[in-house]
Amino acid sequence: MGTTFIETNKKSLKKVKIDPITLDLIGSALRNARVEMDATLQRTALSPGIREQGDAFPLIANRDGKMIVGQFGSFLDGFFKGYHGEIEEGDVILLNDPYSCEGAVSHNNDQLIIMPIFRNGRIISWASMFGHMTDIGGKVPGSMPNDAQSIFEEGIRIPPVKLYKKGVFQEQIVEIAAHNSRMPEWYKADLHAIVASCRVAEMRVHEICERFGDDVYNSATNELLARNRRAMRHLIMTSISEEPVSFEDYICDDGNGAGPFKIKCTMQRKGEKVYLDFDGTDPQSDYSINFYLNENMFRMFFGIYMVMVFDPQVLFNDGFYDLVEVNIPQGSLLKPDFPAALSCRTHALGRIFDVLGALLGQKTPDFLCAAGFSSSPHLMFSGFDENDEWYQLFQIGFGGIPGKPFGDGPDGHSLWPDFTNVPNEFLERYFPMVIEKYETEPDSGGAGIFRGGNGVNMTYRFTQDGQISIHDDRWFVPPWGVNGGQPAKRSWKKLTRADGTVEMLGAKVDRIKVHDGDSLQYVTWGGGGWGDPLERDPELVAKEIRQGLVTEKGALDYGVVISKGLVDVSATKTLRAKMSKERGKIEVFNYGPDIETLRKNSMKETGLPAPKQPVWKKAPLVEAAE
Repeated sequence: MGTTFIETNKKSLKKVKIDPITLDLIGSALRNARVEMDATLQRTALSPGIREQGDAFPLIANRDGKMIVGQFGSFLDGFFKGYHGEIEEGDVILLNDPYSCEGAVSHNNDQLIIMPIFRNGRIISWASMFGHMTDIGGKVPGSMPNDAQSIFEEGIRIPPVKLYKKGVFQEQIVEIAAHNSRMPEWYKADLHAIVASCRVAEMRVHEICERFGDDVYNSATNELLARNRRAMRHLIMTSISEEPVSFEDYICDDGNGAGPFKIKCTMQRKGEKVYLDFDGTDPQSDYSINFYLNENMFRMFFGIYMVMVFDPQVLFNDGFYDLVEVNIPQGSLLKPDFPAALSCRTHALGRIFDVLGALLGQKTPDFLCAAGFSSSPHLMFSGFDENDEWYQLFQIGFGGIPGKPFGDGPDGHSLWPDFTNVPNEFLERYFPMVIEKYETEPDSGGAGIFRGGNGVNMTYRFTQDGQISIHDDRWFVPPWGVNGGQPAKRSWKKLTRADGTVEMLGAKVDRIKVHDGDSLQYVTWGGGGWGDPLERDPELVAKEIRQGLVTEKGALDYGVVISKGLVDVSATKTLRAKMSKERGKIEVFNYGPDIETLRKNSMKETGLPAPKQPVWKKAPLVEAAE
């Protein structure tokens, strides 16, 4: 660890035995405090990405920096390893540079606040949160250029600095950062909102300590970690095989003509530990789809997936991290060399969840989920309005959630379960656009006994000249189905000009000029299907046709024939028998066409040329050395 402040501030605390009721009271109080952090942030931030969608991630940690409650996992270990200064009472740390904290935040837009919580001259806990800023400078509005080849093109980089020093606000730091933003007032408001949320956590920790005592609080946080470790150890021992399993999936392209890019992971258990090895993942990209994956962040991904699949009652925290060994090759897509561009890393981040689901379910296919987390669709829209004032939108879109062992995947839902959409009324009130369509895209979810969730068809009509950027994936390699379920439909984007001219847009584009009267049809991917679609209740398929979730043509994927709005029972029985005979053995995974077939048919099926095989070379990253 590069710091000494934890040890030097560790005045003695006694280890005390905690009864179960007290432990649950403290655990529940911390969970409530975490929820209050979110509420504080969303009621005081200005940008729609944070205020409306909740693109921010809180945590409360014990005095060693291990997360007790939170959503995204611990950011603190990477900070500790990269920070060499002192931490004093009243300090608040700000940073956003992924390379200065081992990827604890993974691109420059995420501003991370870290706050030590002192009592009686010693650190008793930590509060922390990061939030995605709409703009921090860089070469394009939104600060996430698809064609960036260096992190220096992606906006201001802030190493760990003291935003508050012994309680004194360092205003010039905020002024410098805001000066680099195209939306300086949003930046300031969002940053202060993040700090305020951490202040709430600090206040609640003090209240808990006042009620129970510092020794009890400290011992309780350690016991909450230990309890999580015991639960996770049991899940690992009972759910993970000692025989290695591997899986690979692909990011479609880099937005600059190359792709797809492989992510591969191998998992096995040795004793009570699970080993996850990304050897075989493709080398880093020349462009900004690289994802600097912090090992603790991936442990968090693994843990939350285990908890949600096998035992949602487990309180999720950092207690189990020593049970998970992670290897990520240096120079790969998931651990690129400085100063590789990182701003568009959400495609790889989303694909990690698909890979995890495949790994954890291979030995127990009944628990296997299909693909569909996949990416995090973004739209940026900016320009000058009729009053010559700058406007700028950053919006996260939703795709289809995969079919699962116990039901259909939700239609049009976020990768992150706590995210919400930006209300259409908000978009139309604050930006020069009209939302002409916001509905599910029928048939986009993969067919199965449990259908994959449909993607979203959202059509924007622009009422002012401006420019747009798009970040999305799953336009080339479809989300796969499992246990007989079919792959989902892919994403697509179509720009219709006011004069009727139509352009198919790529999933990763910047600086597309739009004009008053132009319309963008933004359609996201669906989730893969789960289980044999020939076993789905035909009447349910008919009902979903009436609901607009499936079309009569799409019903044929389930072997269901519809006549005059009703199920043709005889024709359905005949079709299903024919389909069952022709398809042969049901495989665990249904990927759809292979890569070469996708390449061959790309222009016909998507209106876009297929990406070309990446050329592996050292990216031209020579501006500076760390």
